[in-house]
Amino acid sequence: MKQLIAFVVIVFCHSTSLYAQKFMTYNLRYDNPNDGLNKWELRKENITDLILKYSPDIFGTQEGLSRQLDYLDENLKNYSFIGVGRDDGKRKGEYCAIFYKCSDYKILDESTFWLSNTPNKISIGWDAVLERICTCALFENKKSGKKFWVFNAHFDHIGKEAQYESSKLIVKKIQEFNQCKYPVVLMGDLNLMPSSKAIKFLSKNFLDAHFQTEAISNLGTFNAFKHKEPVVDRIDYIFVDKSSNVKNYRIINDKLNGKYPSDHLPVLVELK
Repeated sequence: MKQLIAFVVIVFCHSTSLYAQKFMTYNLRYDNPNDGLNKWELRKENITDLILKYSPDIFGTQEGLSRQLDYLDENLKNYSFIGVGRDDGKRKGEYCAIFYKCSDYKILDESTFWLSNTPNKISIGWDAVLERICTCALFENKKSGKKFWVFNAHFDHIGKEAQYESSKLIVKKIQEFNQCKYPVVLMGDLNLMPSSKAIKFLSKNFLDAHFQTEAISNLGTFNAFKHKEPVVDRIDYIFVDKSSNVKNYRIINDKLNGKYPSDHLPVLVELK
């Protein structure tokens, strides 16, 4: 009997572990040579080390330029990524890239759309000051066969109308793409506090992972490279559909050599 119980426990633990997946969102800060001691060349290894330390199954980045993403792609051996530059739909401008462990997942579909009234072409939306995009992909877990969508977005930092309309557009696009009602993870730098109209709209349609665990922190995500000051503004998010089980949520405030690797802190969730 003891052997049977042990066997059942082992099988149960193995089967549940297959469905526990880690997702991360991380604004890399674009490669700006005017960042001085915080420029990309001086912190790129720290970003790589942080990602490898927490080993997310899938993570989305914002602001990364092609040369930054190529560096990560070269140094994160078990990952591949998708995405396009927002300026030309190819390699020019900032990406909303999605990296994934290629040994464990495969992509069944992918797309990038612009946050505007004309999402299928390069464009600036509403009162935004820059082109903004959302990259998405339908994944399949190679072991379990489970399918799910990931959407990774970066909202405008100025236009209030654009921020709200972007949230409405993304919900519309999720409904359009996800005809089979697979689980959805929506992540990104939304440049908004939780009290904003756009975040409240998203929170009506999805669960803000921040509030789905007992350990709710007041820690924010935007540090502005102020390495010795409190981080209070939470503007980076991971939303999940209402059927998801959030096992863990964490804003990672690790410092390497006394500095944050980027001007944003990454957000990490574990979903089951």
